[in-house]
Amino acid sequence: MRSYCLTDVGVKRNMNQDFVYASDQPVGNLRNLYIVADGMGGHNAGDLASRYTVEVMVDYIEGASEIRPIPLLEGAIESANQKVLERAMADKQLEGMGTTVVAATVQDDCLYVANVGDSRLYLVDHGGIEQITRDHSLVEEMVRNGQIEKEEARNHPEKNVITRAVGVKSRLRIDFFDVALNVGDRFLLCSDGLTNMVEDDDILELVKRDPSLERAAHRLVVRANRNGGKDNISVVLAEPTVSGV
Repeated sequence: MRSYCLTDVGVKRNMNQDFVYASDQPVGNLRNLYIVADGMGGHNAGDLASRYTVEVMVDYIEGASEIRPIPLLEGAIESANQKVLERAMADKQLEGMGTTVVAATVQDDCLYVANVGDSRLYLVDHGGIEQITRDHSLVEEMVRNGQIEKEEARNHPEKNVITRAVGVKSRLRIDFFDVALNVGDRFLLCSDGLTNMVEDDDILELVKRDPSLERAAHRLVVRANRNGGKDNISVVLAEPTVSGV
């Protein structure tokens, strides 16, 4: 595997509440691991929620005996949910904190994905770009229910209202996906600071334009900032080399 990760405060915000993690090397029984978390909450709470969630997930995976990717990701996110919730309950200043999370690992040419919230994972291949995850947001539910059109969702006044987050409730629903990968495919994990500022077709063009993952990732962030940079922007861009390694 090869990857590059980047997070940026954006143009409008003073604090970066996103947190990114990328390891092309084994983490516990996973051959690699990629995570983007987008925190929410006042003061330092969102920053803590995203960072702490990733730390708990990595610790869980490093210590687990489970070898199957999906149960490992599930256990890691559930563990983070419980620990973030406990910290918020123990400190009134942290009340209401939470975070989105999207996590992925590649094992034997298959991409395994877990997500909570509206941070996304895209697959970029010879056929174009495909959003693999589904947003857990109010406007996405409205689109699915036929209340608004997809085109209306981007500028909807309640665009940032998410319906699931780590650290908010004791019972957490997590979505899981698995996708076959081929050499030459790339996948992108990102926070909504990117997707609210850059259209999918532009993401596709920027990801495919350059063979360098680093330059492609930086161009995504530059484009988001050029388009307004209203939120923190985080990307993890990765590609398999040979046989999912």
